Amino acid sequence: MKTDLQIAQECTMEPITAIAAKAGIPEEFVECYGKYKAKISDKYYNQIKNNPDGKLILVTAVNPTPAGEGKTTVTIGLTQALQKLGKNAITCLREPSLGPCMGIKGGAAGGGYAQVVPMEDINLHFTGDLHAITTANNLLASMVDNHIQQGNELNIDPRKITWKRTVDLNDRQLRNVISGLGGKVNGTPREDGFQITVASEIMAIFCLANDLKHLKEMLGQIIIGYTYNDEPVTAKQIGADGAMTVLLKDALQPNLVQTLEHTAAIIHGGPFANIAHGCNSVRATKVAMKIADYVVTEAGFGADLGAEKFFDIKCRKAGIQPDAVVLVATIRAMKYNGGIAKVDLSNENVEALKKGFANLEKHIENIQKYGVPVVVTLNHFVADTEAEVAFVKERCEALGATFAIAKVWAEGGEGGRALAEKVLETLETKENHFHTLYGDELTIEEKINCVCKEIYGAGAVNFSGAARKTLAQIEKLGFGHFPVCIAKTQYSLSDDPKVLGRPQGFEVTVKELRISAGAGFIVAMLGDIMTMPGLPKKPAALDIDIDDDGNIVGLF
Repeated sequence: MKTDLQIAQECTMEPITAIAAKAGIPEEFVECYGKYKAKISDKYYNQIKNNPDGKLILVTAVNPTPAGEGKTTVTIGLTQALQKLGKNAITCLREPSLGPCMGIKGGAAGGGYAQVVPMEDINLHFTGDLHAITTANNLLASMVDNHIQQGNELNIDPRKITWKRTVDLNDRQLRNVISGLGGKVNGTPREDGFQITVASEIMAIFCLANDLKHLKEMLGQIIIGYTYNDEPVTAKQIGADGAMTVLLKDALQPNLVQTLEHTAAIIHGGPFANIAHGCNSVRATKVAMKIADYVVTEAGFGADLGAEKFFDIKCRKAGIQPDAVVLVATIRAMKYNGGIAKVDLSNENVEALKKGFANLEKHIENIQKYGVPVVVTLNHFVADTEAEVAFVKERCEALGATFAIAKVWAEGGEGGRALAEKVLETLETKENHFHTLYGDELTIEEKINCVCKEIYGAGAVNFSGAARKTLAQIEKLGFGHFPVCIAKTQYSLSDDPKVLGRPQGFEVTVKELRISAGAGFIVAMLGDIMTMPGLPKKPAALDIDIDDDGNIVGLF
């Protein structure tokens, strides 16, 4: 069987200018990064901003398992299928992070015959957006420490600096460090730390900004720490907002590439959904909605994380709404949730499937709480049996969800025709009454309780003493109207990664609250979630290499 990389490398790509032309983007607004990648100029959006919006289709999934779900693959395959049906469709994805690429998860360019290309570039440095975000983040960090070194006019308490440095790699050694050692000339010694770039507030801001002006405003509102009198200090007070915006100026323009079937794909921004809001940039989505009749986008991890944040954060802040949701599942993942070991997932087991279906059922119910019509698609595996598929179809339709099988990994767009037809039928026949889960008027505590109980199924939400203290601070600073961004494990509906299926009535504990004043939300940390991952025992980087002719091998 061919690897994803081999399939991608066999593709004869079209020049990116040709892809842009097919999407209706004039060449004057296409800023090429080589022959097969480009940025879409900001000037183009200003020209098309009054165009009517296309339909927005969100692709989400059940909780991820070692068995695999294929959400990005389905997103790309659905777009290819819509094009085969004669529809003007485009896909919007997030940019992969080097952390998972070199770690354990792998890339984020799809799989099989439903991929975006050039796959190697997209999974590695791409157009440098993530490096620009890293640099902007670390510029602010260095300017904070320099301010203290040069007299500390703002009276910043070094013990209360909350701004961390970033690197786009998994490196547990950097989670907690002491910086500024070596004497007075080398700064003020203090506790410091790193986050992975895609978990940073800069990444969140980057993906929620409408334009450069908005980006600068949001960057300026970042709280970097507090004074000795507990007053917040912002990036604007440090004077870093202008230079940070300059570093992000080119990166803010969405990236244009193509699928294996030469349909346009916009890939821009890359926040994790388990520790950030998990959606591609607002800028990319809005551009796509102006140039295509159908925009297929995804939100990270399961619907309890990515879809909830897409609805309650991205849609709320961007003033957009989905017209339909595609919920991806696999027979294998459901059997895994039903207690079957990974080595036995290829064997027919309807009883385990019935038990594991509870996880999918909860995700269907959750999406329906937002008033959006949902299409459930089974990402097909060869070992799936007729009895297993029939059971899932019957149960999904009984819950009011449309059902379709997707074979896009093996067949590309052709394998997504059935799904595309069901999505089009849903858009034409089912009413959409989208609304967010909670209103701005609720307190932060009430919003967290709402998500944990309504979406996760928790029975009680506990707050640590430190979290309670921050709740009071949030109200004092006037941020109580913010939405919440909950950071928790992606592997379970609960905050315990070992609890599979559909747990109910469990307790969760909010260990810490973080104020992301620039991004405009409050981060709630549940369980043992960390914003700087570590490498596994056998990282993917061990298998990645390059031959004497410059061909990359081992990249998935």
